[in-house]
Amino acid sequence: MTVQNLRRPYPGLRERRGRELERVLGETAPASSPHTGAPPETLTALTRRLGVLAPELTALSLDLHAHPELAYAEHHAASAIADTVRAHGIAAETGAYGLPTAVRAVAGRGGPRVGVVAEYDALPGIGHACGHNIIAASAVGAFLALAHALREDGGTVELIGAPAEEGGGGKQRILDAGGFDDIDFALMVHPGNLDVAGSRSLGFRQVAVTYRGLAAHSATGPHWGVNALDAVVTAYNGIAQLRQHILSSDKVHGIITDGGQAPNVVPETASAVFYVRSLDIDTLADLHGRADAILRAAALATGTVAEIRWDGAPAYLPLRANATLEARYAVNLASRRKVLPAEARPADEVASTDMGNVSVYVPAIHPIIAIAPRGVANHTAEFAAYAAADSGTAAVHDAAFGIAATAADFLADERLRADARAEFDRAGGRVHLADALHPDTPEGTSS
Repeated sequence: MTVQNLRRPYPGLRERRGRELERVLGETAPASSPHTGAPPETLTALTRRLGVLAPELTALSLDLHAHPELAYAEHHAASAIADTVRAHGIAAETGAYGLPTAVRAVAGRGGPRVGVVAEYDALPGIGHACGHNIIAASAVGAFLALAHALREDGGTVELIGAPAEEGGGGKQRILDAGGFDDIDFALMVHPGNLDVAGSRSLGFRQVAVTYRGLAAHSATGPHWGVNALDAVVTAYNGIAQLRQHILSSDKVHGIITDGGQAPNVVPETASAVFYVRSLDIDTLADLHGRADAILRAAALATGTVAEIRWDGAPAYLPLRANATLEARYAVNLASRRKVLPAEARPADEVASTDMGNVSVYVPAIHPIIAIAPRGVANHTAEFAAYAAADSGTAAVHDAAFGIAATAADFLADERLRADARAEFDRAGGRVHLADALHPDTPEGTSS
């Protein structure tokens, strides 16, 4: 049987979700907001400036798409972004926040401070299959348009170029460096397969485990061996059995990264990596504890020694919504797209992002902008193609306007700022990653 002949799971689901989207779009009322936002002349100025920038932004998006780079190796992308900003007479720093491929630029003066966040890392083997080229180009466009439109002392906009979203936790490294300490509102727009004003995301922790046993000949002396692969298989099966007893929104998954070297040698070492994800900080902590117990129990059951290493990269926290600011984004894009509320995105399509860490530190939004039909998932070769297609280019320009207009609203409307901050504070206020991870849970190396 060839790969082409494999039966795809859930045949017809893509088409059904497409029909569901058409129904929801028809039933959803136009976006509205009780806030005034920026004056019309500011929005007109932003529109005009983005029109001038359009060819440049398209070229930047396609350039990044043609030069995909993995987490913390985005040297071409960082240079291209910085060069684009510098071409408009604005200083841009690469190597910002102590990260070689981070970028920072600032425009404006005084007033509130908005952080426009860019991502630009790609995926192994399939390039920009998460559309980060679109995120980067739209962020640059919004930043440049705002820099052009801002009045003196009308506020400050900062471009925060964050590397390594795909598991590397670049935004948490920037948080640790104080990069968001003075930011009053942070935002970015992420490509997907429907238009929603905000996102939910799963908190995410990763664990690498290595089991150590004793090597022996598998035929002549297996009784002298202690099988590390048995420990990994026991752990894998335990994690698989856990899935039945967790919330339907939670996820646990993993791979075996080392299963031994030869069938006739009892494996002395074997390794695996697992991810645990949850929609809530507290349930993420509980899931962490249960997974950790399974990994420890596998060592006990097989007589091996386990080295368990949690969070080799920063953990990701669930995104905190801000409906006040999401409503402004939806209103701003109403003439271009019908943007649905965050709840319109099915729970089984929710992934993880380090923007979650930002969203519990400062008020933030993370809308999704459609570049592909329903059923075409991120992290696939098909989605990567859409990221360089006409629909991807259209998303660059629409997202740039949505970001710029919503940032301008925030800078101009004092009541909007107050209500957004009040909503943020009601949801728990500022949370630091170390406090969120519950330091009383097992960490580090165990045996």
